[in-house]
Amino acid sequence: MSPTPPSLLMLSGRAVKQLGDCVSRRLASRSVPGVIPAFKLVAVGIDGYSKPLGIRYGSLQTRWRTRQNEDRFAREARVQKLKSRAAFKILEINEKYKIFQKNQTVVDLGFAPGSWSQVAAKKAGPNGRVIGIDLIPAQPPRGVSTIQGNFLSPDIQAEVKAYLQQPDLGRPRSQVSVPHEKEGFTEDELEELERGYIDLERHMHLEGAEEGKEEDKSTSEKKEGAKERDRRRGRVVDVVLSDMCEPWEQTSGFNKRSLSDPYSRLANTSGIAFKDHADSMDLCNAALMFAFDTLRTNGHFVCKFYQGPEDNVLETRLRRMFGMVHRYKPAASRSESKEAYFVALRRKEKPTKEMVWQE
Repeated sequence: MSPTPPSLLMLSGRAVKQLGDCVSRRLASRSVPGVIPAFKLVAVGIDGYSKPLGIRYGSLQTRWRTRQNEDRFAREARVQKLKSRAAFKILEINEKYKIFQKNQTVVDLGFAPGSWSQVAAKKAGPNGRVIGIDLIPAQPPRGVSTIQGNFLSPDIQAEVKAYLQQPDLGRPRSQVSVPHEKEGFTEDELEELERGYIDLERHMHLEGAEEGKEEDKSTSEKKEGAKERDRRRGRVVDVVLSDMCEPWEQTSGFNKRSLSDPYSRLANTSGIAFKDHADSMDLCNAALMFAFDTLRTNGHFVCKFYQGPEDNVLETRLRRMFGMVHRYKPAASRSESKEAYFVALRRKEKPTKEMVWQE
């Protein structure tokens, strides 16, 4: 005598796949980052016996690698020796909006693993400079200077701003030409040359100070152009990029000294749509506040966000501060992802902080 079936469940193949994906995401969001517990899907047939529809085991890292191997952008990134597939996102944005030029100063917030900085360094050229900031230790691409720390910390932001105010930092050192009339210099001649150089610098500095005292401040402000006003206010950055997201907490690998593989802590989404959206809004607003302090007139700003009800507020602030603002989703962004990008072009000079952040 067959047992009485407790319930009847009729599922199509597509429904089973959707159910399995849903369960895997839920388990991933509630478990320790990096590990998905084993689970089993069971259907009860009309005969009352349970039949396993599918068993999935493994780790999140294994699934991530499988998806990467099947992704054409990931494969192309490996061929072109790019840090990650995200490079194609900024390349597409630059192709459409022309945000990069030679000799620019670019700040990349949340730069790890370094694909955006890699593209920016190539576009800015050898005389430009690119500074990356990230909480996660990562090996910077060639030609990129980095600061490791939590960007949301006021101390880290102050350190980045101080670094930016020194125009020679992060650029290749210029070659100093030495006259070749003589085979060499005596100690007295070297001392005289050094003293003459120091006296000249001191004299020029004092002359500049005296002229500054004599010149009326209001008159000088009228005479100076936008570049001089930006420099006086500390606005020396041409492009601010923000691809920041909240990283997973580190649970292993504390003994590793390598900086070449930060992927174990890079987070895409938590699986909770509103949390991802709210976190992205906090990071975008922090990046915009930094851009207000450091971005020069006609500079550009690009930030990643997860779509939701609050992104209209951020867009309003961007429109107050920039001449043009675009929402854009590159082809390299996965179709199932809610991520998108604000591309804000040509920063305005006159809007104040109160005007931008007014309710």
